[in-house]
Amino acid sequence: MIPEVDARQNVEIDVRINGKKRTLKYRVEIVEWEGDDPSKDRVAVLKRKIEDYDKDWQLMEIGAPFDHQIPLVFRQRKIEEGSE
Repeated sequence: MIPEVDARQNVEIDVRINGKKRTLKYRVEIVEWEGDDPSKDRVAVLKRKIEDYDKDWQLMEIGAPFDHQIPLVFRQRKIEEGSE
């Protein structure tokens, strides 16, 4: 489970996978709904944000929307090996 973090922060989690130490990197991004019109197609806004996102990062979770925002959690595709 990823701890609660503020928007636009990177999180690094050290884990052991098959006995090898790895560092998993996550990033939280906040998507602002475009304009105040609730009839805007929010799915299209999310789809565009996800499709245009850095390809080195993979979408892991779409959070619960609040106000005019929705959090997205991405994981870096490359897993870094530790020294142990």
